[in-house]
Amino acid sequence: MVVSSSALPFDVADFLGSKAQYRAPAAGRMSRQELLDAVAGADALIALLRDRVDDELLDAGPGLRVVANCAVGYDNIDVAAATRRGIPVTNTPDVLTEATADFAFALLLAAARRVVEGDRWVRAGTWTGWEPGQLLGASVGGATLGIVGLGRIGQAVARRARGFGMDVIYAGPRDVAGAAELGARRATMNELLAGSDFVTLHCPLSPQTRHLIDAAALAKMRATAILVNTARGGCVDEAALARALEDGTIGGAGLDVFEREPQVHPELLTSERVVLAPHAGSATNATRAKMCEICACAVRDALSGRRPETVINPEIYR
Repeated sequence: MVVSSSALPFDVADFLGSKAQYRAPAAGRMSRQELLDAVAGADALIALLRDRVDDELLDAGPGLRVVANCAVGYDNIDVAAATRRGIPVTNTPDVLTEATADFAFALLLAAARRVVEGDRWVRAGTWTGWEPGQLLGASVGGATLGIVGLGRIGQAVARRARGFGMDVIYAGPRDVAGAAELGARRATMNELLAGSDFVTLHCPLSPQTRHLIDAAALAKMRATAILVNTARGGCVDEAALARALEDGTIGGAGLDVFEREPQVHPELLTSERVVLAPHAGSATNATRAKMCEICACAVRDALSGRRPETVINPEIYR
């Protein structure tokens, strides 16, 4: 039995094989208790980022032979607990790189040029016509872009920045091969924060990156700078960001992820300085279809005794 915690937008049954039984809610997602009950007789679980795959869930599914996370990140999964049980854990890398990079740049542009504010004006009927001082925003062309985490998505963002003639700097634990070809140079985190007109996060969530952008980090940014986060909500201290936007410590923000999704800090909800999106970075038809396919193929391979291509704990096969 293959269990999906949520209804998926594309049918995965064709990739699982004719003999596989598949169970998923008709719409929405399973509650925690429903998921615990469902995995009791499951061989495989297709999980989403909001599903906590921990000792409790793994104990509830003693027959689980694979957990396929329908996301590139997997901070919702206790990988060590799965590894101790010999359960492979997989994710969906690469496929959402371009879509997420597109969305990060969309948020950057929307925040810089105050697109959402203007949309509200027009819809509300409060726009009275063109004025020379109306909705003045930040210039993107030729500005400095600071990328925190020059991995696959960060590099894709850097490629887009070149088209805008931006000066690109990045921060990370090591030099990145190919950075020079992207026109990106490495800087310390403090140099990046102080020297960037736009700061975009593309780092995983870990104990080291949780609240990486806190009050102290925000204070180092330019008063006109814009923060973009399509990585993980926990990388930003939302309360500190709300204060920084309110008091003008930074100029604006574009957020696709939040600390306690789907909850958002109430002061961010009322701020005109931030563009908010509902974790939609990978939300294209092609990308989500491929993510579902990758998960299904990983499940099929694991249940057939083959090592999935996207396994993140390969040590269990040694």
